[in-house]
Amino acid sequence: MSHGVSPQGIGMTSARARERLVARLKQRGIRDPEVLERIRSVPRHLFVDEALASRAYEDTALPIGFGQTISQPWVVAAMTQALIEGRDLPLGRVLEVGTGCGYQSAVLAPFAEKIISIERIGALARRARLRLRELKCHHVSVRHADGMAGWPQLAPYDGILVAAAPERLPDALVAQLAEGGRLVMPVGREGAQRLVRVTRRDGRLRQERLGSVSFVPMLEGLAP
Repeated sequence: MSHGVSPQGIGMTSARARERLVARLKQRGIRDPEVLERIRSVPRHLFVDEALASRAYEDTALPIGFGQTISQPWVVAAMTQALIEGRDLPLGRVLEVGTGCGYQSAVLAPFAEKIISIERIGALARRARLRLRELKCHHVSVRHADGMAGWPQLAPYDGILVAAAPERLPDALVAQLAEGGRLVMPVGREGAQRLVRVTRRDGRLRQERLGSVSFVPMLEGLAP
């Protein structure tokens, strides 16, 4: 994914296009000013193929290869807001499952001291690692691993954010959630997925439904 464009962007990737996107997200219920500022400032056009750069600031998912997509900006903002709202920032350790192109990692970066991001497709993991390094997100560590298993070596996590949908909550991920921690992820079959937030408090789990979403299914195992 070669880019001869600057992080600031030109034309359809300019500041004006970003402001239109931020205005749309406000209309759709994104309230956190810091989350909106990240959507404004992270150069989304650098995370998509150059041929799609002119569409980078539309509120839509776009293909990134390997049958995967860069998530819709509203979804990225809503998941980030659900993870951090009402909490002291930055969070300590956060686990992200489904790095993809690394855009969600970049948006989330200022809100955590350390992010472990897992991607099952090796080519995507390598590409995201390079892009995040270019953007100086040095505390984001991208691992080529099976996200269904999480990353127990560094558990527990203050936050877990998952960008693919299993049919039910994975026990391994729930087990890696710290006391007071939140897990935000889509759950359900294709066409009937809901975004949920699970909070562990006093050893108990509280689950909230945050709305309907559409994600790629969560798969086990590794791909090159």
